[in-house]
Amino acid sequence: MALKLGVIGAGGRMGRAIADIAASDPAVMLSALVDARGAACVGETRHGVRVTDDVEGALKSVDAVIDFTAPSASVGNARIAAKTGVSLVVGTTGVDEAGRATLAELARQIPLVFSPNMSLSANVLFDVAQKVAGLLPSYDAEVVEIHHNLKKDSPSGTAQRLAESVQRGRKAGRFVYGRHGLVGQRQPDEIGVHAVRGGDVVGDHTVLFLGNGERIELVHRVTSRSAFAAGAVAAAKWLVGKPAGLYDMGHVLGLK
Repeated sequence: MALKLGVIGAGGRMGRAIADIAASDPAVMLSALVDARGAACVGETRHGVRVTDDVEGALKSVDAVIDFTAPSASVGNARIAAKTGVSLVVGTTGVDEAGRATLAELARQIPLVFSPNMSLSANVLFDVAQKVAGLLPSYDAEVVEIHHNLKKDSPSGTAQRLAESVQRGRKAGRFVYGRHGLVGQRQPDEIGVHAVRGGDVVGDHTVLFLGNGERIELVHRVTSRSAFAAGAVAAAKWLVGKPAGLYDMGHVLGLK
């Protein structure tokens, strides 16, 4: 039986990509498309589904919903998903600590996947970075990310997650976000995180482990948002039927 899937944020670039992927998947039935009240796409029909601004009404017709909106909107939509008992995938970036705590609390009621990056290979990189960090504890670790000039949050959620992977691998380390002025020599416990913005770059991330006379560079580049969309749909398919709880893409991939 096909998964009845809803997409919140249907008018955005990610929402459109997810709808396209879902509509082409024989195991998925695209059943609801939602966007904010007043959005230009409300009332349009895509893949045979009319875009609505009624989140709660739309969720009554789905088994799972994917949310790519804005931090405050995602938390609000998660409350509605919990109220209606619908499995939820949140791919929104820039969710603050309070928002994350709210999502964790709501995940006691419904199964919820929350990940700063839905790309399958990026989530493999999180695991690899953690392992390399543990194997090379004396190497300097730096994370560099590049995104398009419209991205609002910095550093990216993926860059932050990569830095946290290094920290977990070493069970130590403090984050340094960029460097400016007379900061002194680099300290051994620093994990540098740097953001570059420009053009139409979908998302590039590099984790550097720098030793004396050598270095390792772990690089992940996304050239199309379809990579995120495919991962989000895969997460929704995996999530249905799971017990209530907070999951991430590591669970989806079987890494946890």
